[in-house]
Amino acid sequence: MNPQSTSALEVRHLTVTVGGRTILRDICLSIGRQEVFGIIGPSGAGKSTLLRALNRLLDLNKDYHIQGDVALYGKSIYAAHTNVDDLRARIGMVFQQPVVFPVSIFQNVVFGLRHQRKVRRSEWPSVVERALREASLWEEVRDRLDHSALQLSIGQQQRLCVARALAMNPEVLLMDEPTSSLDVKSAGAIEALILSLKATRSIVLVTHNLAQARRVVDSLACIAVRDGVGEISAAGCCGNILAGTPTDLNLIHMETRHVG
Repeated sequence: MNPQSTSALEVRHLTVTVGGRTILRDICLSIGRQEVFGIIGPSGAGKSTLLRALNRLLDLNKDYHIQGDVALYGKSIYAAHTNVDDLRARIGMVFQQPVVFPVSIFQNVVFGLRHQRKVRRSEWPSVVERALREASLWEEVRDRLDHSALQLSIGQQQRLCVARALAMNPEVLLMDEPTSSLDVKSAGAIEALILSLKATRSIVLVTHNLAQARRVVDSLACIAVRDGVGEISAAGCCGNILAGTPTDLNLIHMETRHVG
């Protein structure tokens, strides 16, 4: 971590194209330390694409091309010497649908540790407990860590996915509409979790839910679609941007044409 950097992440004139088609254009953002930074916009505006550019998941699809840069604590994540596995440990991600493996709860949490091989196996139990506690799941599963993760409810599975990311001790956590598939109670648990996690980490949250944004987001960026390309239309304090905004996201002055 660079103590001189005032931001956790800085997005610098980022443009993303796929197959010669521009998805996002000239995106500039500054995501502060220990804050929840929200990203909203109509469906197809490129929000998920932006999120995946922040930890180089777009590298997995060679059709994507990146211009501009993203800096983590002042250092480019796209520099030639970057270890991408280490980067994705530092910038974790939770997806819209819970992605659990058909193995035990314990093995789900240590999946990344096993791959990275930087934590001794003897330390795994303490890491699992820490991660599950941070994800507010420990008390519910502590006596069945060897049970299949598939036996958990959908809400518990999503918190397990958060725990799996937290086991790597990330500095930034990316969350792509993490409550969209959950019931009201489970969504509330995830929102409470987000608020607790920002005490030690930066959170980047993509959401369609303006009420959710009002509840948990500190700073907010709105992506609009102009001529089929996603661009930042507004960014700043969440309360200021959403003051007087209707509850229907598509009623914000944004074009809703699909851009991928």
